[in-house]
Amino acid sequence: MSVRSAVEKAHRTAWVVLFALVVAEFFVDLPGPGWVTTLLPAVLAFFLLMAVLALQAGAGAPRGQPRDPVEVAPPVTGRWTALNSPADKVPSHGVHLYGQTYAIDIVAEPEAADGEPPARPPFRWVWPLFRRNRAFPAFGAPLLAVADATVAGVSDGQRDHVSRTSLPALAYLMVIEGGVRSVLGVHRVLGNHVILDLGEGTYAVYAHVQRGSLQVRAGDTVRAGQPIARVGNSGNTTEPHLHFHLMDGPDPDDARGVPFTWRGVGVPANGEAFTVGTDVGAAG
Repeated sequence: MSVRSAVEKAHRTAWVVLFALVVAEFFVDLPGPGWVTTLLPAVLAFFLLMAVLALQAGAGAPRGQPRDPVEVAPPVTGRWTALNSPADKVPSHGVHLYGQTYAIDIVAEPEAADGEPPARPPFRWVWPLFRRNRAFPAFGAPLLAVADATVAGVSDGQRDHVSRTSLPALAYLMVIEGGVRSVLGVHRVLGNHVILDLGEGTYAVYAHVQRGSLQVRAGDTVRAGQPIARVGNSGNTTEPHLHFHLMDGPDPDDARGVPFTWRGVGVPANGEAFTVGTDVGAAG
């Protein structure tokens, strides 16, 4: 276990102990002064949080010269738009943590017919506070294996929550919901997910997968272009989308990011729309 993992586990434990003590105070008279039963665990949790943030700041940064981009097939078909792309900045999501140095987010954004509103609902400052997942064209879209691979790991069972596409909902995600998930660990941040072993020390991560949509299990072999799951809205997300990245190990807690390029697409920049045909995944 790495030092960072050990500190993160201690941090989570401190919060659990603090929560249990606060709840217990409502039902029983705990022995000792209040600073022992509540203040001390709170201070410990705070300092452990600072230690976690300090360790996370440098965690996962690539060592030496970056690897050459690994070419893989696109994980989707249809028309999509890129967000938080490594074509614009690295690390694309602001941190190297969880092997996501070169991660990209993509949202389905089909062309609207003349006179029709965009198929993907826009961000609103106040109202509606949230939208149901079915309002977003990405939700339920098939996810495809980007190469011939072995399934290194899967995780399922987390709910697909409603969108966080208003300012109040986004604030709730950033201040409360996201913080809780960070304390609980990477699997809660990624939500339901699939990790593929592409060989030669390269692993592909598909995050925020729809609950109950997994079509593969750990140990399965898949072919490029094979459906493996569907886009969902689980984990730390604002709306249904795919978070995709390559990394150099099967455990996001310890892996480092690997640059990628999608065959026939490249690496789309922020706000860039791209279209993938149904025959691209089988190429190469």
